Amino acid sequence: MKRIHKLPDHLVNQIAAGEVVERPASALKEMLENSLDSGASKITVDLAQGGIKLIRVTDNGSGITADDLPLALDRHATSKIASLDDLEQVGTLGFRGEGLASVASVSRLTLTSRPADSSHAYQIIAIDGQLHPVEPAAHATGTSVEVVDLYFNTPARRKFLKSENTEYAHCEATFERIALAHPQVEFLLRHNGKVIWRLPAQDLADRVAALLGKDFISEAIAVETSAGSMTLSGFVGSPTYSKASRDAQYFYVNGRFVRDKTAQHALRQAYRDVLHHDRHPVYALFLSMDPAGVDVNVHPTKIEVRFRESQAIHQFLFHSINKALAATTAGSSAPVPAQGEINQNAPASNAAAPQAALFPPRAPLSAATSGSSASGHTPVRPFSYQQQSIPLHVAREAIGTYDKMFSGLREEESRNALPANTPVLDQLPAMLSPAQLQALPQASEGIPPLGFALAQLHGVYILSQCEDGLIVVDMHAAHERIVYERLKTALEADTIPMQPLLLPVSFAADRMEVATVHEHGEQMKQLGVELAPLSPTQIAVRGVPVWLQDGNPVDLARAVLKDVREFGLSQVLTERRNELLATMACHGAVRANRQLTLTEMNALLRDMENTERSNQCNHGRPTWSRLGMKDLDNLFMRGR
Repeated sequence: MKRIHKLPDHLVNQIAAGEVVERPASALKEMLENSLDSGASKITVDLAQGGIKLIRVTDNGSGITADDLPLALDRHATSKIASLDDLEQVGTLGFRGEGLASVASVSRLTLTSRPADSSHAYQIIAIDGQLHPVEPAAHATGTSVEVVDLYFNTPARRKFLKSENTEYAHCEATFERIALAHPQVEFLLRHNGKVIWRLPAQDLADRVAALLGKDFISEAIAVETSAGSMTLSGFVGSPTYSKASRDAQYFYVNGRFVRDKTAQHALRQAYRDVLHHDRHPVYALFLSMDPAGVDVNVHPTKIEVRFRESQAIHQFLFHSINKALAATTAGSSAPVPAQGEINQNAPASNAAAPQAALFPPRAPLSAATSGSSASGHTPVRPFSYQQQSIPLHVAREAIGTYDKMFSGLREEESRNALPANTPVLDQLPAMLSPAQLQALPQASEGIPPLGFALAQLHGVYILSQCEDGLIVVDMHAAHERIVYERLKTALEADTIPMQPLLLPVSFAADRMEVATVHEHGEQMKQLGVELAPLSPTQIAVRGVPVWLQDGNPVDLARAVLKDVREFGLSQVLTERRNELLATMACHGAVRANRQLTLTEMNALLRDMENTERSNQCNHGRPTWSRLGMKDLDNLFMRGR
């Protein structure tokens, strides 16, 4: 029988290195975190052959004294914690004292450093874990760590490394994650002598734009919320700017990039009814909290954390992002302030600034043509485009066909038509109620963000002329979101208004559906649905939510009964509430191929502008798209 014996320190270090240094990117992460902990304001990274041949990190931090250089390469030697109390509230990126020791045991490592108060630098070399004597060296204030031939002494581990390109991709991802969280630090990355990233010290928005792309920052929603000792800041992508994978999700806790199931679930829930099911949100979020509230000593790689109050963290993250997404409305590129958050004392020009940014002002009219109102203000210029007759010989048969298709619709519209020279804004009272008119968001020229409806295309899309081009609206998706948000708001107040049916509609049902009505009929009125059993095989629909009165009451009733049977009414009213309301909204939304009048189209556009999350339908698909004049000009090569 073999006796138990103690492993030599060198073998222990190599075993530990297998956990801490999985690949070159792991070594790079440890070295970058040490540089940041030293207070560096400039960090340079040099890689060769994807980091397998060389990793060099140079910083201008506080440096390491000559006496401490051997300790820096010793296991469990650190300057960052000294007691259990320090471990329970770690405020630095590194703290375990294993990183450099693990790297040194599987590479040829040179550590050179010079503190600010030292006349010159010192360096120490470690080969295969064996330390050489400390020697004087030339170096600016700060520290350099050079790692050559990673895993040269453990061939079994080295052969598990991937290709040079793959290992470099992991190193670059690690570099980007750390650089993203520290915009105040200047970073430089070179690979095989070629500069890949040169990031100056900048603000967070510029750093996010540099690393994640200007297209992301242009579509992003800024987040800045706090609760108690917790603060959440950063940017979340609009639902239309989503990805097919989770690669563009960056979440940080006290400056440390982490992957946490609690945070991922909270963020996914916040996007649940504005994001398509096979897409993933994009975000760069930074959570600051009391270090005592999070345990970072979970795994040697420190990419996992454990929150002491995970439920509170979940709620904070969910409500913060949900509120940010709810503040977006159709036609707006930035979150719209909530009703009570607008500064009533702000000048009128400032209040209109967000909308003015969406629509660049037109060139001013001449004094001769513009005129002035009684108040001294220049009136809004109306649309004055007038179609001139073109002397073309058109077949009479084509015109006849057109008249047959659209004569009824055109006659209805012509009855409500105003003189051709009437300003568009003067037509609004005929299209909208006084309440809608008062709540209408205005651009710099008084044109609403989604403009005014022109026509309906194939009974599916609404075409609208806005200030700078053409808006195309999916009318079913847009109306679905509007109805869904109304249902959610009403259910939260327990007041979904019901529309009794003049003639109840009955349908054939199985015994389980009839039993469900017997058991939950009264409680289902909370959902605005009134059902009554007529016989063991018949159910009557006597009332539906007022916003769904134009839908099919039988389909609506079947959908509600299906969810109540499968999950129970209590769960439907709590956990699955939004899913059920989304289904109900889908049944009640305006259907394709239904002809709308211009008045109805404009009313739908105005509702979109005043409805939360109206950029997407309940399933995450976009509800509208804009074609600017430049886009249209490009189609026809105008100006070329």
